[in-house]
Formats: sequence, structure tokens, C-alpha cells
Amino acid sequence: MTEPPMSLAGLAARLTEQASALAESLGNPVAQPAYLNLVRIAQDVDGLAEQVLKLCVQQSRDAGHTWQEIGDLLGVTRQAAFQRFGKPIDPRTGEPMDKTVRMADAAARAIEIAAAVLDGRMDEARKSFNAEVLAAFTDEVRLNGLATVTGLVGAFEDFGEGEPFVRRIGDHTVVDIPLRHEAGEMKARVAFDADEKVAALLILAPETP
Repeated sequence: MTEPPMSLAGLAARLTEQASALAESLGNPVAQPAYLNLVRIAQDVDGLAEQVLKLCVQQSRDAGHTWQEIGDLLGVTRQAAFQRFGKPIDPRTGEPMDKTVRMADAAARAIEIAAAVLDGRMDEARKSFNAEVLAAFTDEVRLNGLATVTGLVGAFEDFGEGEPFVRRIGDHTVVDIPLRHEAGEMKARVAFDADEKVAALLILAPETP
């Protein structure tokens, strides 16, 4: 039998307990703290804080606040806020959409594929494409796309700062990867289908939802 979800007050109380335990361990000048235990406690704090944030967002939505207001508060677009905290209903089934990311290696694979495309190693990249992308993503399409991006922000230099952003959107696992060009920032977006094949690969402005 599964336990019912904890209330916001209950989660906040647990978060306070764990944060206090972390502060006590860090502030003890006598005994050297067990560093792996600090990592464990910090991970618990991080997980509890995420649950508290999700419930606070849900209550804000229930109270009538918009995704724009929530996004502004969190420093992201309204679509990014919705993708992180929203509970979309699948029009095919009428059930809440599953947002669980099951590709444990999605970020690493997306970086490898984006690097191969940017470096021109297309034989390597195409091994990960699904049939539709394999047919559409010709060398000409690649070069035309890179020419457009180069005209906007100059040549690609390296991957940018920050971790790849991984989430599930509908039936796809989508990864955004920061890119650094000589005159600006961009991001690569790699979408994997249910078979973990590349269903889309784009270079976008960093503010694109």
C-alpha cells in the first residue's frame, strides 16, 4: 500500500529538520564531518526543497496565478515553468501525461550527437537518427542551417556553461545543450523518440522555450 503524499506543512517540517542537521554537521569544529554523509543530507535537502517548490507552484496555480507570473518569479519563461511544474492532460487518453524521463543517458547522448553534427562527423551522427530525420537531414540541410547560425552569431566555439536541460515532452525526451559562438550564445535541442532515436535536432536562440 502506497503512502499518501505529504502535505506542504509536513514537507516543510522535514526540510527544516534536514537543513538543521546539515548546518549542525558543518558547524561542528570538534569532529571532522563525514563528508559522504554531508552529501547524503544535502541531497535529501535538495529533494525536499524541490517537492516544496512543486507544491507551492501548484497552490499558486490553484489560487489563480498564471504561468507567466510563476515564470517571472523563477526567472524562466512561462513555457519553461509549465514544462517543469505543469500537469498537462493527454488529449488521446484524458489522463495526466507521463513526464518521467526514462533515458538515463539522454544528456550524454545528446552532447555526443550534437558534437558529431557540429564537427561534420555525419556518418557517426546518423547512426542515432530515426528514419524521418535520416531522410530529411542531408548534408545540404546541415550546411544551410549552420550558415544561418553563423550569420547570426559567428562560428561555433565550444559547448557553453551550464548543464544540459533534460525533460520529457509528450512522447519525446528533449535535451537542450548550451552552445558558445564567437558573437553570442545559442543552444542545441535534441529530441529522442520512444525508441531513443533522434526525432529532431535544432540550433535555437537560448531564450526559445
